[in-house]
Amino acid sequence: MSLSSVRLRLLVAGAVSILVALALAGVGLALLFERHVERRAVAELATHLDQVIAGLDRTAADALIEARRPADPRFDHPLSGLYWQVETPEAVLRSRSLWDARLALSPDDLADGQVHEHSLTGPAGQRLLVLERRVILPERLGGVPVRAAVALDRAQVRTATAAFAADLLPYLAVLGLGLMVASWAQVSVGLRPLQAIRERVEAVRSGRATRLGTAFPAEVRPLAGEVDALLAAREADVTRARARAADLAHGLKTPLQALAGDIDRVRALDQGPLADGIAQVAAAMRRHVDRELARARLAAGVTPATCRPADVATRVVGVVRRTPQGEPLEWRNAIPADLVAPIDGDDLTEVLGALVENAARHAARAVGLTGTRDVGGVTLTVRDDGPGIPADRRRAVLDRGERLDAQGEGSGLGLAIAQDILAAWGGALALDDAPGGGLAARITLPVPKG
Repeated sequence: MSLSSVRLRLLVAGAVSILVALALAGVGLALLFERHVERRAVAELATHLDQVIAGLDRTAADALIEARRPADPRFDHPLSGLYWQVETPEAVLRSRSLWDARLALSPDDLADGQVHEHSLTGPAGQRLLVLERRVILPERLGGVPVRAAVALDRAQVRTATAAFAADLLPYLAVLGLGLMVASWAQVSVGLRPLQAIRERVEAVRSGRATRLGTAFPAEVRPLAGEVDALLAAREADVTRARARAADLAHGLKTPLQALAGDIDRVRALDQGPLADGIAQVAAAMRRHVDRELARARLAAGVTPATCRPADVATRVVGVVRRTPQGEPLEWRNAIPADLVAPIDGDDLTEVLGALVENAARHAARAVGLTGTRDVGGVTLTVRDDGPGIPADRRRAVLDRGERLDAQGEGSGLGLAIAQDILAAWGGALALDDAPGGGLAARITLPVPKG
């Protein structure tokens, strides 16, 4: 797929959107998990804080001590990340995990029983989550105020969050892959109407259909309707153009027919050279009219059609053999009767007429027509036993308006018209040497696919 592909753009946009969404979701879930872990940690610290305060007692020497230490063994391991500390007017009690350090509690003025949550720097320079409470001890413990605090290393929260993110990443990757597959399927289904339009346009272009139709989703149907309206307008324009060309041709052919009668009268007055000159001019004009008629007929494009070349060749040969050039020749029509060619019968008549007339004009004794079909399509050949055409001049003969024999009849447009008609049907015309001498004009018509 190229960079200009709509499919590629949609897939890239979808992939980027999915990756951004999953990244945001991953970050959001990690933050939510961290907050959840921190709330659980605060709840755990509250339990430890209650145990620390409840464990205070007085010795026989009236000294305040921590008689019942919290059960968590981390309080007994130096710098374990879990600490407790009690500040009294007499001394500072602390967990073994603090070793010889001390928590620098903030000098907040707390009410009796008030809990304060904050952060501070620990004994190893780490950030601690601290839960602090100020209480007034009962009379049996001296009735003095104390500040008790428990602290947890925030690195433990971050470690739990990192482990959660590591466990979450594979699931996000699988989810992303699934979403990308779903995006590909969505893009494929969404672009399917465009593929259907392309196929319908191809059918219209190849002549297998005349309109796109309305069998499309509601979002695409207006586009198909506009294209069909454009096709209808084009057909109307071509119809008008063909009608004008036909009117022009009719207007020209009638005077040319009258001119043919005048030529005979001039020749009867013993003005042969003058009559021949006028006849050549009239023939050239007739060729130009035929050319424009053929072009007007092909302007609207072609629609699927077939014909039997053997029948067309029989009609064309029947006309040409009655002309002065064709009457003395031997005609052989060897085109199989069951051969079918993918071309309109009138168009093939125009093509074979030009080729057969040229063959009759240059043949010495005979003209032959053959036809075959293979996997490549249909091939029709018109052979004559005349002098042929040098290989370096064949291209010139096929060029528009070019003639090999400047003294002969015709305007040189017959082969050009034949090429235009064959090109409209996807075919081609080639000139080769005929076996035994002469010229072989070969028509190739490919069989349409589908």
